[in-house]
Amino acid sequence: MEIGLYTFGELTPETTGGRVSPQQRIADLVEEIELADQLGLDVFAVGEHHRPDFVVSSPAVVLAAAAARTKRIRLSSAVNVLSSDDPVRVFQQFATLDLVSGGRAEIMAGRGSFIESFPLFGYDLKDYDALFAEKLELLLQIRTSTNVTWSGEFRAPLTGQGVYPRPVQDPLPVWIAVGGNAESAARAGALGLPMALAIIGGMPERFAVFAEIHRTASRESGHGTLPLSINSHGYVGETTQEAVEATYGPYKLMMDRIGRERGWPPMSERDLDASLTLRGANFIGSPQEVIEKILFQHEIFHHDRFLLQMTVGSIPHAKIMRSLERFGTIVAPAVRKALAVSTPAPAGGRAGSA
Repeated sequence: MEIGLYTFGELTPETTGGRVSPQQRIADLVEEIELADQLGLDVFAVGEHHRPDFVVSSPAVVLAAAAARTKRIRLSSAVNVLSSDDPVRVFQQFATLDLVSGGRAEIMAGRGSFIESFPLFGYDLKDYDALFAEKLELLLQIRTSTNVTWSGEFRAPLTGQGVYPRPVQDPLPVWIAVGGNAESAARAGALGLPMALAIIGGMPERFAVFAEIHRTASRESGHGTLPLSINSHGYVGETTQEAVEATYGPYKLMMDRIGRERGWPPMSERDLDASLTLRGANFIGSPQEVIEKILFQHEIFHHDRFLLQMTVGSIPHAKIMRSLERFGTIVAPAVRKALAVSTPAPAGGRAGSA
């Protein structure tokens, strides 16, 4: 199993009372990616948002900065909001990142969990689904062919123009991020694309159906078995108590802020406690608890990759670095040993093309 991390570059006030500057948050993020590489983790993914509480609006730029300070870790978006972007530019940015990193770039494409980018770039939310379907089609055609002839509803046609540069990897890995939508899981499988399944609430076994939809669609479309990633929230403390104390305040601040926008009730300590059980969604706890939960979910999903988001809300950088070190030196080796496999070749590199 590949093991790694993802983040959205949270820029909310820390529980210590301060708020780091955007410049410092980017510097901290690059240092986190550098440490993950040194610890032998497999993947680090950076998401895209267009809000004041997140610092990353251009994942490829941040990942390129990290590429210069890392050697082997795969560098992915998490996600590119493809619906409100231009597939030509997305491909060019990540092909460039692939060249800078020596073939370590990945695109994780999704429709996005926030909507700010749609009015920002002049798109209508009524076209939410159609935009993603059309732009994904174009992105996949670009990664297959240098010269592209294509026409659609939301973008000027291409009439054989070349799209450059071309990446080191052929094809450039593209994953589809899914948050619990059966149609999206089926589409990823039918297109021969690996799927990243986000599980940030509820009981994980309820999400098994989406993994099966993805696998069934892949088999029926002749793509065989495709990689599956499980992406979840978590933090590795020295003890359970230390992990909860480090995360509850920032986690509640972030989730309550989002909840107010979406009509969710405020998060309580009881809600967090429920999520920390073996059948809960969050991986907040001691190293042994995190190990046990990863292995428990592997029995459910048989997934190829596990990514952990430690920064749900702004946890002080020093705490994140210590949690990351525990994740890389204790959790990852134990999980790999328990699964009785050595670190596999990058799943993104063996993903099927559409």
